Amino acid sequence: MKKVLYPLVAAASASLLVWTIVEIFYGTPLQYTAEAPTQSLFFNQKIFYWHVPHAMLLFALVFICGIASAGYLKNRKGSWDDVALAGGELAVVYGAIVLGTGMIWGRAAWGVWWQWDMRLTTSLLLWMVMLGYVLVRRFGGAGSERLAAGLAVFGMIDVPLIYFSVKIWNTVHPKAEVVQTLDPAMKPAFWLSFLAIAMLLGLITLLRVVVASGERSVRELRERAIDGGLLDE
Repeated sequence: MKKVLYPLVAAASASLLVWTIVEIFYGTPLQYTAEAPTQSLFFNQKIFYWHVPHAMLLFALVFICGIASAGYLKNRKGSWDDVALAGGELAVVYGAIVLGTGMIWGRAAWGVWWQWDMRLTTSLLLWMVMLGYVLVRRFGGAGSERLAAGLAVFGMIDVPLIYFSVKIWNTVHPKAEVVQTLDPAMKPAFWLSFLAIAMLLGLITLLRVVVASGERSVRELRERAIDGGLLDE
């Protein structure tokens, strides 16, 4: 991507995010169930439009990190590792957003900030795995790329478990088909929110890959300089 496109995509993402906020707060109905008014979320339901898109993109990031890590383990190409690092770091960020917005939802829907529900527990496990990936990469020293890559591959295994947990176990979390069964009045705002967040994520991921590639090039250049006696350890 040419450098001139970065600010254009950033501006488009920002515009979409603003449009999304307007659509969510002014173009979608409050969640109300006449048969069970005490269980209606009203205004609190609107966090759904950020929580679910971030969760969907979190899964994509985990697979990006895991697949790129598997590629790196197979051929040891640094370009694979750059993509894995970008995906892993952003998975930690998006995982924190998913857990945080989920806790706000849970407080409104269930009256508690946290339930040791199977979907919530496996989601927390996934976030801890990806956090471990980032910490190993940063503080693991020599060979940490290979160890972290193994963690990333393990993280991918947890994604199907999270998705199917509401089908396998009797959980308090809404079913996985919630997006398919959305009220038609809610779908435009939801998919607009998903598009805006995905565009922003794509831009940030690409920029992080570029930075990671530059950092790797500097490290390799420094190592060659040390081997050639041009620099001290």
